Amino acid sequence: MDRICVISDTEARATDLRARLAGYFEAQFFPLDALPDSAPQEFTLVDVDLRDANYCAELKTWLKRRPKDGQTIFCVRKDSHAQAIQAFALGATALLHRPVTGAAVVGKFKENGEQSAADAASDFSAEGLSGISAGLSALQNIFEAAMAGGPVDVNAVTAAGEAVVANIEEDGLGRWIEVVRKHHSQTFQHCLIVTGVAVGFGKHLGFSRADKQRLAAAGILHDVGKARIPLGILEKPGPLDDAELSVMRQHPLLGLEVLQTSPGLQPEMIDMVVHHHEYLDGSGYPHGLEAGNISDLVRTITISDIFGALIERRSYKAPMSGADAYEVLRKMDSKLDRDLVREFRPIAQR
Repeated sequence: MDRICVISDTEARATDLRARLAGYFEAQFFPLDALPDSAPQEFTLVDVDLRDANYCAELKTWLKRRPKDGQTIFCVRKDSHAQAIQAFALGATALLHRPVTGAAVVGKFKENGEQSAADAASDFSAEGLSGISAGLSALQNIFEAAMAGGPVDVNAVTAAGEAVVANIEEDGLGRWIEVVRKHHSQTFQHCLIVTGVAVGFGKHLGFSRADKQRLAAAGILHDVGKARIPLGILEKPGPLDDAELSVMRQHPLLGLEVLQTSPGLQPEMIDMVVHHHEYLDGSGYPHGLEAGNISDLVRTITISDIFGALIERRSYKAPMSGADAYEVLRKMDSKLDRDLVREFRPIAQR
C-alpha cells in the first residue's frame, strides 16, 4: 500500500480524509503547525482553507522541499476558480474537487505520475525553454490578480513576451508546442500554444521584433477574462452546452474589465484581448465588428487562437494535425482574412 502525507487545517477535515483514504493508502496526517517538523513525500494531499493567507507562504515554501518527482494534490471547491489558481500557485501538481474519494486520489496520482515534473515552470527552464517558464509564471500571476480584482503586472507580461520571442526564434514553433502540450491546465496550455503560434506566424510574416513581442504579450493576456468564468465551465471535460457557451463568450469583456485596472498596457494590446473572437463578416463577438474595424494584429491573433484550440490536447479529443486544422481555417472563408490564412499554411505544415 502506498504511503501518503496529508496536510489538513482542522480535525474535522483530517477525520473525514482518514475515512475516505482507508484501504487505499497508508496515510500520515500533519496539521499546519507541524510543517516545520515534517517534509512532503512522494505523494502529498493538501486539504486546507485557501482563503486563509496567514499560512500560504509557509505552505508554498514547505512544498518546495518535496522529492523531484513528488506529486501534490490539493482539494478545492468545484465552483471556485480562485482556489484552483491559488493551489497551482502554491505548488499543486493536480486538483481534486471536494469531497474526494480514495479511488479518485489513486487515479489522479496515476494520471499525473509522468507529468508532474514536466508541469513545473522550473522544469520548462531545464528543458531550455525559459519562455514557457516565464509565460507560465505570468499566466499564474495574471489569473490570480484577475480573481483578486487587482491590476495585472504589465512589466512581467512584457518580460515574458520577450522570452517567448527569443525561444521561438531559437528553437522553433514545433518544439514549443511539443513541450507546452505536457501542461496540466487546459486554460494555461491553450494560452501558451496561442502565444507561440502567434509569434511564429509574426516571424513568418516578417513582423518587427516589437510587433512580435506585442503578439506574445497578447497571447499571454488574451484569455485573462476566463479567470472570472466558473471552473466547471472553463475546464469541462467535454463540449459546452448552449448555456455554458453563452457564459464562456463573456470572457473578452471580462478581460477588458481586468485590463482597465492595469495601467501601462498599449491600446492595441487591449484591442487584441477584447476582439480576438471577432470575424470579418460581423458574425463574431462581443461587438460584432466587421472587416474595416478589425486591425491586422487582431486578425493575426484570431487565426492563431483558432488554430491553437484545434491542435491542443483536451481530455475529450485528440489534437488535430496541423494540416487538418489548416483546412478548418481555410473553410472559414470570409470570416478570416484570406491573405493571412494563405500565409499561415507554412506554419500549419510545421
